[in-house]
Amino acid sequence: MKSIFRLGLMVAVVAIVAIVYVITSGSFGGPRSSLHIVSGSENEALEPIIQEWGQKNRVDVQMSYLGSVDIARELAKGTATEFDAVWPANSLWIELGDEQKVVKHATSILRSPVVLGLRQSIAQDLGWIGRDDVTIQDIQAAARDGKFRLSMTSATQSNSGASAYFGFLYALSDNPDVLGMEQLANTETQDKVRDLLAQVDRSSGSSGWLRSALVENPAAYDAMFNYEALVIEANQTLVQSGQEPLYAVYPANGLSVADSPLGYISKGDAAKEEAFLALQAHLQTSEIQELLNNQGRRAGLIGLMAESADKSVWNPDWGIDLTRAIAPIPIPGSDVISEALRLYQSELRKPSLTVWVLDTSGSMEGDPIAQLKDAMRLLLDPQAAALNLLQPSSRDITMILPFNHDIGRLTQVEGSDTEELRRALNAVVQLQADGGTDLYYALFKAFEELGTWEAEGTLDDYLPAIVAMTDGASATDNRDPFFNYLQGLSYATKVPIHSIAFGDADEAQLQELSNASIGRLFHAKSDLAAALRKAKGYN
Repeated sequence: MKSIFRLGLMVAVVAIVAIVYVITSGSFGGPRSSLHIVSGSENEALEPIIQEWGQKNRVDVQMSYLGSVDIARELAKGTATEFDAVWPANSLWIELGDEQKVVKHATSILRSPVVLGLRQSIAQDLGWIGRDDVTIQDIQAAARDGKFRLSMTSATQSNSGASAYFGFLYALSDNPDVLGMEQLANTETQDKVRDLLAQVDRSSGSSGWLRSALVENPAAYDAMFNYEALVIEANQTLVQSGQEPLYAVYPANGLSVADSPLGYISKGDAAKEEAFLALQAHLQTSEIQELLNNQGRRAGLIGLMAESADKSVWNPDWGIDLTRAIAPIPIPGSDVISEALRLYQSELRKPSLTVWVLDTSGSMEGDPIAQLKDAMRLLLDPQAAALNLLQPSSRDITMILPFNHDIGRLTQVEGSDTEELRRALNAVVQLQADGGTDLYYALFKAFEELGTWEAEGTLDDYLPAIVAMTDGASATDNRDPFFNYLQGLSYATKVPIHSIAFGDADEAQLQELSNASIGRLFHAKSDLAAALRKAKGYN
């Protein structure tokens, strides 16, 4: 009996071990497949829906978020990309990047028009409440006349900015059937678009950040071109805090719509493709489409459900119009997209006036200062800058101010002359690391330099910014004097301080500077060059 009992016990133990092995090895209950999706940041709020589906269907879904240009660059790698699927805000980024035609099954999951979110009282004063015939030209004229301060994201770094920009091109070239090279080459159209972009008061590299900046600093913003969904989100927060909401103006011409296509990157893996199609079908079910609608995204037959729509989301008092026929501009070919973005970056956008404040203290010795020099090449080497759509325009002004416990020699470049950029890059290459760290004194000197343009009355002709790159904690002797100086500076509110933190940077110090100036703190982690690309998108 004992031997039978021992045998039975051994069988039971082996069975338990086998069950544990099967479960932990993924043969039962674990992931059957995996999907790595590269997406625009506007979909981050939807990730819980996707992860819940993945858990129920034993698919390990990983989401990575990149800017629109970086998504297009990933697609240009074809099957060499690490991603299995792509979910940009707009089909134009697939059109631009998918040169090898590896994207299959691309289907729009949701839509959001790019609208002008304008302070409701200003919209009332302009007589725009309840109107459906306000044109891009009307918006341009009102901004030029100083009726409101206009903000939008960069067309070469963010999809909402690109969508608005392509809308401008269509509207100001008399609405061609499809935008072509002929319209882009038209100097009269270029002048009109240049004039409209000159009215931009604040720029950003992220649609979500622009929304948050407006909500957190309502006195600094009057209007933004952004997704309808983000105008709704902004209003929900503004109203909760007792602030004035925005009024959504849908341009009567040049209206762009983010169509949010989810596409599969075909690499010959049948299991991944099956999992992708199942996820895509799930996102198109009526249950999920309703969830998206409740988040302010247009999904399914939302235009037919205007009467039953949640008015706390789709609030007509905010100008949100579900009954309006949305006829978006058509997406041009990849060659036209590429040329239009090049034209924006090099000729049409409002010029930048940027002071790059570069840490050369002793803690930068070795790899940190080498990384800094490599990152600055993205700006100062014409070929590298063009590859990342970061090339300076003929009207840009770039200043480089190295610092440690003191400040180094200022280098200034006006425009995009190759020799001048090479001279500036050589100055950066020659930098040596030593000494202490006094960021506050360096920022004081940066504002002093910008004071020249303010004194001449030309600072408003530019998008000014200070970008500080540092890997350490600053001495604080000059902290209080700097903030006192900033409070008394007439043009301080026009100049955001953006910071790029790497190494052992004191992020609390940098965040305080960003908060005081409506700037942004970027975390370089292991990729300083990527952080620099993001920061440049903010002016």
